[in-house]
Amino acid sequence: MSSTPDAQDGGDRSSRKGRLAADEASHAELVRLSATGDEHAFAQLYDATAPVVYGVAVRLLRSPDLAAEVVQEVYLMAWQQSARFDPQRGSVKAWLCTMAHRRAVDSIRSVQRQRDRDEQYEGTRAESSEGDSTWGQVEEKLDNDDVRNGLTSLSRIQREAVCLVYFRGFSHREVAEHLKIPLGTAKSRIRDGLVGLRTALGEQW
Repeated sequence: MSSTPDAQDGGDRSSRKGRLAADEASHAELVRLSATGDEHAFAQLYDATAPVVYGVAVRLLRSPDLAAEVVQEVYLMAWQQSARFDPQRGSVKAWLCTMAHRRAVDSIRSVQRQRDRDEQYEGTRAESSEGDSTWGQVEEKLDNDDVRNGLTSLSRIQREAVCLVYFRGFSHREVAEHLKIPLGTAKSRIRDGLVGLRTALGEQW
């Protein structure tokens, strides 16, 4: 008498559970052997679990290269921490995938911090280049005493902003923070101060 579909499904599920349990027991044993320094066991563990770990990393990072770096870091940590693995707290795959998730999130944050630093640097360099070019034109035509005398013709707020940039080396952003004013206001004061300085000294460019 043939088995019913329900019986077949139940048998398949039971078979899958049995295979998973066997795999997990095998993985746990490979971790245990790795903790004793067994490199062959660790290589087997890598071959059996790396595709899953890589999948976690690449889904988060969306970069094969970054995901590959995360996988390397995860298995280095696994080798170093294998003696601390406790099978009572979860499966080997869960342990490895948790590490992969954390390292991938750390990588995302690191990339974002570097991007933010690069953007801030580029913005500061652009401000500095613009200001230095203008100030260089002044210095080519005037000696330092003339410049200082010309500054006295500016309003107090213009003179303060210009001096912070060109005598104390502040960036436009640092001027804004120092004077507690918006960045756009700081830029306007510096620009207007330069225009006033040119006018006071009778220079035309």
